[in-house]
Amino acid sequence: MPRDTTVRRHGQIVRTTSWNGVRSGDKVVVNGLKELRHTWTFVAHVLNEATGDEWIDVRGGRVGESKGRSFRPEMIYPSGAKKGSKVVGLSLATAPQLALGERVARRSR
Repeated sequence: MPRDTTVRRHGQIVRTTSWNGVRSGDKVVVNGLKELRHTWTFVAHVLNEATGDEWIDVRGGRVGESKGRSFRPEMIYPSGAKKGSKVVGLSLATAPQLALGERVARRSR
């Protein structure tokens, strides 16, 4: 059964707890110089409908930290994309991940 998706609207700002196959609480990789050394958890996808700007809210940082940060969608990769000190594959903005249940549901239609 798919997890519940929560959408919150604050004026022109729309926050969604799922985005391109990741849900709030899922581990993600942030492709940045310092960010690759840290651990990150997806929190929300945020869209400003007035300007079209979008960003991804994550939580994490160094071991033991729980800082909130925001990054552009093209910097966010699935949790298995980190190989040593490099990121491999495509970002979630380019190649969304589908949950197993979503794949099965699409095939059965």
